[in-house]
Amino acid sequence: MLKYPFALPPAPGAVLEVAPDVLWLRMPLPFALDHINLWLLRDTDGYVLVDCGYGNKTTRALWEQHIRTTLRDLPITRILVTHHHPDHLGNADWLMQRFACPLSMTAPEFLMAHAIFHSCPSFTAEANIALFRAHGTDPAHLDAFAAQAGFYQAGISGLPARYHRLNKDFGSTIDIDTIPWQVIIGHGHTPEHVSLYTPTKQVFISGDMLLPKISTHISIWAFEPESDPLAHFLDSLDAMAALPDNTLVLPSHGLPFYGISERIAQLLEHHEEQLNDLRETLLLAPHPLSAAEVLPQLFRRELDVHQRFFAISETIAHLNHLWLLNEAIRHIDSRGTIRFSLAE
Repeated sequence: MLKYPFALPPAPGAVLEVAPDVLWLRMPLPFALDHINLWLLRDTDGYVLVDCGYGNKTTRALWEQHIRTTLRDLPITRILVTHHHPDHLGNADWLMQRFACPLSMTAPEFLMAHAIFHSCPSFTAEANIALFRAHGTDPAHLDAFAAQAGFYQAGISGLPARYHRLNKDFGSTIDIDTIPWQVIIGHGHTPEHVSLYTPTKQVFISGDMLLPKISTHISIWAFEPESDPLAHFLDSLDAMAALPDNTLVLPSHGLPFYGISERIAQLLEHHEEQLNDLRETLLLAPHPLSAAEVLPQLFRRELDVHQRFFAISETIAHLNHLWLLNEAIRHIDSRGTIRFSLAE
């Protein structure tokens, strides 16, 4: 059983110290997943900030409060962003300008943010809608997705024009207040998601790669429609399993927890159960099925538009995984519709 050393999150505008010189802030999100955790790490001359919150007026008003009370006379000296999603990157440019501080993230995440924000070909809402259409999504759902086009840009207060590249080499570290933090790269959720671990404090800032209650979203998008992000995610979990079990995990969503090996085992079991559900569904089906047709086997609850957008992406990811393992056959008809059957 996972252990939660903090029963409640910090109130809006307040902080909790979860480890020596590691402060926990929580910011709201305008989605069903209604919050994100941010982390302030005490540095020599101020604070290093890990992730920035969603780029809207509500979050920036809370930041103004933290600047007056939490930071007081100390600046943010550096911003580390785990990945390009707007709840993590959204206020980076605003805070960089406010404190004249640099941004650090991996190159693929920085470039991905620019590709989506500037609507580069294959990174547009229209390109993803075309992908979901090919996988059998109902026209009414596609229209609902189209109505939400621009939601990425809506969560970014401004896009940073420059950054410092975090090294993805194994064993790379960054020093914060002379304490080395290991940079751990995760895949599957986004291209090169950064997590941070230090044995000195026995703390692992996991970002979205390791969450206590929900499973990380595994993404298939139009720019890489035949990839296998689930395989990359499972490999990333194997690498994280080497971390000591007395490590305090600081996730982006949910409460900090102990029990890293147990949580990884739960996630591995969860995805194997999803794959088994798909295997059984394809086995019993009288004809090949599209991702849209098998989506209810993976997501058995009511989904809003935002959730369905990500659910179809994750369903495709699991079907691609079976296909690339040669456990499923992919069929494409004359209209370009993609369906899957179980391999014999």
